[in-house]
Amino acid sequence: LPIRVGIAGPAKLQTLLKYAIACGVGPSLQVLQKRARDVTRLMRPFTPEEVLADLAAHLATRERSAIAGIHVFPLGGLRAASEWICERSTEARTRA
Repeated sequence: LPIRVGIAGPAKLQTLLKYAIACGVGPSLQVLQKRARDVTRLMRPFTPEEVLADLAAHLATRERSAIAGIHVFPLGGLRAASEWICERSTEARTRA
């Protein structure tokens, strides 16, 4: 069956932490812990570019994959997630 990978969309780190605690989601806390090592990064909002780059690198090494796409959870708000997706779509079309 096709798989859609769920990722958090752009959000403040405080928002991600709130959701991680409320849901008991360990991986979200691990992302926050990684970012906490670099204090300057804590001031910037989280965006999933690094996660998507890792996913793209993984898919590039596979001839076939069950991963059919991604689902963006709009934890930082629908508008921020929509704008982020539109910007990435425009960038992708420009490169193609």
